[in-house]
Amino acid sequence: MSQAWYYRRDNGQTIRSRSLDRVFADWKGAENERWLLLAPHDDDIVIGAGMTAVAAAQAGVTVYAAVTTDGRMGYCNKSQLRTISDIRRQETTEAFEILGILEKNLTWLGYPDCNLTMFRGRRFETVGYPTIENIASGLQNSYTRILRKCRPTRVFIPALTDLHPDHQLVHREMLISLFHAQGNIWPELGTPLAEVPQVYEYACYCDFFDTPDYRIEGTQEMLQKKLDSIAAYRSQEQIATIVEGMRAAGPSEYFRAYPFRFYNPLSYESAFANAETIDD
Repeated sequence: MSQAWYYRRDNGQTIRSRSLDRVFADWKGAENERWLLLAPHDDDIVIGAGMTAVAAAQAGVTVYAAVTTDGRMGYCNKSQLRTISDIRRQETTEAFEILGILEKNLTWLGYPDCNLTMFRGRRFETVGYPTIENIASGLQNSYTRILRKCRPTRVFIPALTDLHPDHQLVHREMLISLFHAQGNIWPELGTPLAEVPQVYEYACYCDFFDTPDYRIEGTQEMLQKKLDSIAAYRSQEQIATIVEGMRAAGPSEYFRAYPFRFYNPLSYESAFANAETIDD
């Protein structure tokens, strides 16, 4: 049976291995690796990171997924106007099962599709508001809670270059939530992270800002799982075109390490170490 190859570009060199643990820095061991795949919409993970999820699950990694919006704007005919959210939820459960993501590790946040702008940050809400959790709502509230609950070693987010505003907001709000999650702020959302997870971008509809650092050269079986999971979204009538495009591209998937680091002045000290004094 054929095996997948995993690639990493680092300092001008490209390495590859049959094992995920050889290409990912700071590997914790499969039993301690926890990956969080964050999606603006329910089908973004299967499109942009489907084989990544399959590879992680096959390696014994615990894979979590969080879907930010309710998919209410994804209807393709008027008869689905009031039911599309429920339809897509059922389709997502089926799609993620194909990828190896357990339903118990799937979180639905329920924010209104195509309307995330008004949910930036964190705010206190009245009881009963659909996205309320621990007395507050807002993307930073939800993401900080998820990070402290799942305590991931690696987080995968949509690339900032994706044109959809929901994708861009999810990217930005997760990054600031990483800052919140490792501090003592908002204690009702859980115990602060002891270590900030590594961050990666996956692409859905647009190219990366720069050349990706990682490649999965999967097997035909892995590709078929990805295609089958995409096809599970039967309500999305444009899905056939996406499936055919990915089938033609073959079993390759790419993602990019995102340089998420907290500011430290010492990081730049060496850049000025050889200054020439020009005073008279």
